[in-house]
Amino acid sequence: MYELIVFDWDGTLMDSEATIVYCLQMAARDLGVTEPDAQRARDVIGLGLHQAVASLFPEADEPLVDALAQQYRRHFLQEDREPSPLFPGARELLRELAARDYFLAVATGKSRRGLDMELAHTGLGEYFHVTRCADEAFSKPHPQILLDVLDRLGMDSGQALMIGDTEYDMQMAANAGSDAIGVSFGVHSAERLREHGALAVVDDL
Repeated sequence: MYELIVFDWDGTLMDSEATIVYCLQMAARDLGVTEPDAQRARDVIGLGLHQAVASLFPEADEPLVDALAQQYRRHFLQEDREPSPLFPGARELLRELAARDYFLAVATGKSRRGLDMELAHTGLGEYFHVTRCADEAFSKPHPQILLDVLDRLGMDSGQALMIGDTEYDMQMAANAGSDAIGVSFGVHSAERLREHGALAVVDDL
């Protein structure tokens, strides 16, 4: 019996794919690096920023990776950026799960600053007992983000269900010893999610 539901953020609760792709492309443009096409940029969503940039620009040395990551942050965190919308049903699902006394958490590849900004924009922070970000732990698919959530709540891996849209979420859950469910409306396909261990894949929240 699951007591804890752990959500990924981008592509699972928030429809932020287009914004992330745009910010990655703008970072490349700023520094005179060849812009990745949208599909390649989409594929790294879910990883921590440094790992995502290093994967997307394999020819970049460490200083350039750092510079690209910094430019990404500049674009993503700009105050006049229109917030990305939540997926339909996200708010209602969290409200229902909270009413049924589930523990709720976020395990995301976002930075702490980025997640806190989105929680403030959406007003969803009140639902989560714990949130954990990629700049506080090893990036997915390493299990540390999820294990830290479990540790904070004093739970074991069998009590948690991970919900996410990428293979990195599925792998992180498996590496932590937890079950996972995929969502088909995010970054990676339902087939890809199943190949990486999803117990099931749902089409909506």
